[in-house]
Parts: sequence; C-alpha cells; structure tokens
Amino acid sequence: MTSWFQSLLGADFGWFVAHLIYVLLIALPLMLAVAMIIYADRKIWAAMALRRGPNVVGPFGLLQSFADGLKVFLQETIVPSAANKGLFLLAPIITFTVALMAWAVIPFDAGMVLADINVGLLYILAVSSLGVYGVIISGWASNSKYPFFSAMRASAQMISYEVSIGFVLISVVLWSGSFNLTAIIMTQKGYYGLLNGHGFNPLLFPMAIVFLISAMAETARTPFDLTEAESELVAGYQTEYSSMAFALFWLGEYANVLLMCALNAILFWGGWLPPLDIGFLYLPYGLNILWLFAKILFFFFVFSWVKATVPRYRYDQLMRLGWKVFLPLSLLFVVIVSGFLMLTRYAA
Repeated sequence: MTSWFQSLLGADFGWFVAHLIYVLLIALPLMLAVAMIIYADRKIWAAMALRRGPNVVGPFGLLQSFADGLKVFLQETIVPSAANKGLFLLAPIITFTVALMAWAVIPFDAGMVLADINVGLLYILAVSSLGVYGVIISGWASNSKYPFFSAMRASAQMISYEVSIGFVLISVVLWSGSFNLTAIIMTQKGYYGLLNGHGFNPLLFPMAIVFLISAMAETARTPFDLTEAESELVAGYQTEYSSMAFALFWLGEYANVLLMCALNAILFWGGWLPPLDIGFLYLPYGLNILWLFAKILFFFFVFSWVKATVPRYRYDQLMRLGWKVFLPLSLLFVVIVSGFLMLTRYAA
C-alpha cells in the first residue's frame, strides 16, 4: 500500500499518508477494544459476584462504555486552583499517548506489523517505562497530598516490577536469539514436535508465570492496586481529575492491560501461532490474527478473574514480592537458561 500511495502522491507525502492509515488501523480498533473490554471486565466481575452488570444501555448493555464516555466528555474539566495547570493537563496526555505508542511494534500476523524493527522488545521496554512520568507529573501537579503519596507509591511499584520483567525478557531473548518480536514468535514453533509456545518449555514456563504476575503489578491491577487503595488515598494520583482528563487515564490503563496481555501471548504462548503445530490450524489470508486475539482475551479474563477474587496486598508484601522473590528468581533463570544454552546450543 505504501508504494501505491507513493506513486500517487509522491515519495514523501505518499509515505506519510500510508503510515497515517496504518496508525489509524491500529489506534481506532484499539480504542474500540478498550471500550468493549471495560464492558467485559464489568460483566466478569458481576458474574463472579452473582450480579448482572451493565444490561440497560444497548442490547445486553453493550453500549454502556460509550454512554459512560459521552458522560465524561460532556462534564466540565476542573483544574484545582493550586495546581500547576500546564503539567496537570499534560499528565493524562502522556499516559494515554505512551499506552498507544507501544503497539507500533506488536506483530498481529506474519508481516502484519507497523514497525518490524530488530529491537522491538527494547522499544516496548523503553516506551512502557515512560508511563511513570504521567503518574509522577499528575501526582505532583495536583498539589494535593493524597495524589502525591499515590504517585510516589505508583512509581516505586512500576520501577520495582520493571526490573524483574527486564530479567524475564532476557531469558526469552537468550532462548530466541533476537529482540525482534516476529523472530521471537517464530522460534516458538514445534516444541516436542506438536506444541507452539515458550510456555511449554520447562525452563521458560516459570518465567511466564513471573511475567504474568509482574504484568498485573506493572499495570496496577488487583491485587496490586495500591496506587488507588480507596480507604487510604481516595482515588490515588487521579483524585483531582475529572471529565476527559480522567477518561484519558482510564483509557491508558486499559490499553496498557491489553498490551501486557498481548505480550504474554507473544513472548510465551506463540503469538499468532495456533496452540498446536498442525497444518490445518494455520489460517490463510491473515486470519491467524484470530489466534492472537483469542490468547489476548484469555489473559484478559485471567486479569479480571484475579481482580474479582484476590484481596489487595499490603504495600510491604508488594515490595517484598518484587525485590525478594521475583528479582532473585528471574536472575537465577537468566543464569540457568544461559548455562543450558552454552552446554547445548553453543557447545564447541
């Protein structure tokens, strides 16, 4: 498509138009997906609590998220008089934008990726780590003690679990021999001649579990939602926000949750590959994207299931799990995986 637009509009402007279309083809469905998973989240919680959940707006309540979005859009954005107005309004924009940027390197099928760069995994680590700036700025710019306490708490939590996530990813990179996400997916074909996914590798399965739990902590999902902790901090670093500013935080949070679900699928469970390495399961015409969507939805169900059933950690338990359990464990598996590869794959 890029070459067609370049022949029609010129090299530079054609490239710009083609890539703008690619970006919209990712961003717009992602925004629709965020609206629908908020609905799914509420339905799952309701089912587990023997309630009905959203069921009035639209058939089966499917339009409830859009009604909520319209409501916040029509509300007034209130900026506290003592707040730093510029930074106060910039923080949710940073959070929302960074949540979308990471999707640029996510491969949906073979060749179906906006930027198939060799350091895709490093790009995701770099971009996702920028999200902490939106949190810190929002807490500080509010000029209120509860948002500031929450921002400190959230930044410490995100940094703590990013460390263990980094070492988990090192194990995957060592095994795959590449930072490219497409290459990482392709190295997961045919474990034991039948199964697709690093999760079936005994050396990497523990890291898949660590990554899943760390992803919940990184996105501040229950039982790691200490950034909010209603009884202590009202609504956390978002306390002073209203209207679309609050909605941007909300959308960014769910976009990050979807990203972590996608990374779980891509890094450990074969991405767009079917679970079994059987010919007829590989779908034609780019339909393998359905396998990736199915895995993302499964992991999102796990996130919602945990939120509905597991009580919140204390903050000392949260930090102890990150620094005293996950960090040593992920470091140990970096040594084990690299040692195993030196003895087998790279032995002279």
